[in-house]
Amino acid sequence: MATSDFTSIPTIDLSEASDPSTKPKLLADLRHALVSVGFLYISNHGISQTTISDLVDALPQLFSLSDEAKEQVSLERSPHFLGYSGTGAETTAGKTDKREQFEFATELSNEWTEGQPLADRLKGPNQWPDTYPEIRKIVENYLACLTALSESFLHLVAEALSLPPTTFPPFLSDQHRLKLVHYPASDAIEGQGVGPHKDSSGWFTFLLQASDPSVHGLQALNKSGTWIDVPNIPGTFVVNIGQGFEVVSNGVCKATVHRVLSTQFERFSVPFFQGLRRGLTKSEAVGTLKDHFESEEFRDGRSSAGESGEGREIDSAWLKGKYDTWGEAQLRTKVRSHRDVGMRFYADVFDKYVNDD
Repeated sequence: MATSDFTSIPTIDLSEASDPSTKPKLLADLRHALVSVGFLYISNHGISQTTISDLVDALPQLFSLSDEAKEQVSLERSPHFLGYSGTGAETTAGKTDKREQFEFATELSNEWTEGQPLADRLKGPNQWPDTYPEIRKIVENYLACLTALSESFLHLVAEALSLPPTTFPPFLSDQHRLKLVHYPASDAIEGQGVGPHKDSSGWFTFLLQASDPSVHGLQALNKSGTWIDVPNIPGTFVVNIGQGFEVVSNGVCKATVHRVLSTQFERFSVPFFQGLRRGLTKSEAVGTLKDHFESEEFRDGRSSAGESGEGREIDSAWLKGKYDTWGEAQLRTKVRSHRDVGMRFYADVFDKYVNDD
């Protein structure tokens, strides 16, 4: 397979990290996935089946809540962009997404006051539905487990890229985000569940495909412009690179464009977004490891890190240098995706963010 044109998504068995005889192979395979694909599965990840099944089993009940119960935790009420948004409430790539979702995050208090960076207002408490109180414990347990997994995964990423294991945690935020997503069944054969995008909400994304394996929809764009299916493999998470890691790796490890097609079958999905420090500047992100990723060791990676024309056109404000801090770039993305919330809480910057193309 050409390194610049993947046709399937590799699987990384994390259990190989604990055995000195298999760890070198794991690191080599992980390096290839990071540099040449940008998408991978991880198996033997250590998250208990109970933690996963508790969340998966809760999804149908959560999305079956009454319209009134959903409205009580509407994302429209939250300056932190946390809560419920209905089908058609979010746009990606300029088109309406066919999905409904509950958005949660690391539970934090709202300490923002006038004069602080506006992006710090993203930090705040969740909204929990009163009519389904059990969901809070389920979600908070899952968030805690994925936070731990995502941080331990970064140690392996660093080793795979010839860096000290502790290199990446200092970039992380105090807040990670989680979406519980429901894609309703669609009459369209291949409609837009979520449009083509690079993840702008974090460092790495850890996705649980929470429906029967026969239900498809997720696709990744390879570097020659072909959409590659990312099927549901039981016992795995799908991991992909976010925009922040592409910047810190100086483009050696690119965030891969992906989308979700709506189909005739309903689908549930749970992405966990590993957050970056809101105050992280573009110059710090680019400069910290610049010499390392410009070294001869990564010459082949740089030459194979190109992407399709469609991939280069994806809206990526921070990648393209429109905003200096990660926090402002993320706030801009949130305002553009949820314009009702943007108008309500961020009217002073709404026009700037929406019309900065």
